[in-house]
Amino acid sequence: MAGRIIGILGSPVTDGNTAYLLDRALQGAKDAGCTVEKIAITNLSFEACQEMMFCKDHETCIMDDDMQQLYPKLRDADGIILATPVMFMGIPGKLKSFMDRFQVFYMAKYMRKKSLVSDEKKAVRKALFICISGMNVPEVFVGAKLTAEAFFDIIDCPYWDDLLVSDMDAIRDVRTHPLLPEAAYNKGLALGKALKH
Repeated sequence: MAGRIIGILGSPVTDGNTAYLLDRALQGAKDAGCTVEKIAITNLSFEACQEMMFCKDHETCIMDDDMQQLYPKLRDADGIILATPVMFMGIPGKLKSFMDRFQVFYMAKYMRKKSLVSDEKKAVRKALFICISGMNVPEVFVGAKLTAEAFFDIIDCPYWDDLLVSDMDAIRDVRTHPLLPEAAYNKGLALGKALKH
């Protein structure tokens, strides 16, 4: 049975380099037989976590916004592809606020000791991380990768693989690169194949 994959676009630019690499990865996953859906964070309406602690005892957040429809989608997905640029050695603010709202999953897993993700689903879930950086400097991906790893752990979708692309200030348009679009496609294809169960 083919998997269901959610692609999360963390870039505020919906038709830029990050979006293109995500689209290529999703096409690869689709060609592997998976059902795919893309969510652009910049198009969502939600507030940052206010630490109201409602989720400490409940399986949702007290704030009624676009996050409410996303919790079940990410809970039920077999795979997640997260794509983001590096900004100030980390990730864009709205993407970080999106991740912070998954305190709902954190409280269930670590406080109530009952993950929102079923054991059956946890056994197959995998996450792919796509990240680009304008700069080509040592450790440019460290902050973004640590944040992604924490997010994937909290939602019980283990970090499976990544595509990290630096020096985008020199590359400028990833569509013209001889290797990167195919690399993103192949990562998505491999993820899709790995999720067949």
